[in-house]
Amino acid sequence: MVLIDTDVLIDYLREREEAVSFLNSIVDEIAISAITVAELYAGVREGAERKKLDTFISAFEIVKIDGEIAVQGGLFRRDFVRSHGVGLADALIAASAVSCGATLVTLNDKHFPMLDSVSVPYRKQ
Repeated sequence: MVLIDTDVLIDYLREREEAVSFLNSIVDEIAISAITVAELYAGVREGAERKKLDTFISAFEIVKIDGEIAVQGGLFRRDFVRSHGVGLADALIAASAVSCGATLVTLNDKHFPMLDSVSVPYRKQ
């Protein structure tokens, strides 16, 4: 299973070639964190863009934030905020990946020092 971070999904929605090619090539089960859902909706415009996002989101398994993920995310932030500047959203996304045993796919591997399994599918130029 792979858990896709918000940055890759934004690139896909913006039709960036690398992101589209990468997501279309995934054969594993794909999940996203409920935090990623919130981040995507925070920037969406009403109307056609929102409808497109609604349809897009429905294609993924969404990892809900439960008590276990909340605790682990809080601990990740506590342990990595000073050394790496990890924010609460990234800490919760990391905890979501751990919870479902997924490899996190992100463009910001530096935001996830707490994870052993991080994949960067492409680099922005």
